[in-house]
Amino acid sequence: MDASIGTVGDAPDNALMESQSGLYKTELIKPRRPCHGLADVELATAEWVGWFNNQRLHTAIGDIPPHEHETNHYAQQQPQPAAGVNR
Repeated sequence: MDASIGTVGDAPDNALMESQSGLYKTELIKPRRPCHGLADVELATAEWVGWFNNQRLHTAIGDIPPHEHETNHYAQQQPQPAAGVNR
């Protein structure tokens, strides 16, 4: 595995990514040490991303998983007519 090629403080928008990377390392990588190769890391990452997007409860959206929140959001949207269609 290669180290990050960026430097600390490259841009303000890196803060969110740095926070996400820290969460990933704290919740997944450190507890599963030692990793025995790239395949181990790839499989663990896929499992973690699935959990993070589909099962993790998020307090800012009512203690429901992000996927459920997104599904609810789109279910409430009114269909928009296609661009350029006049009726």
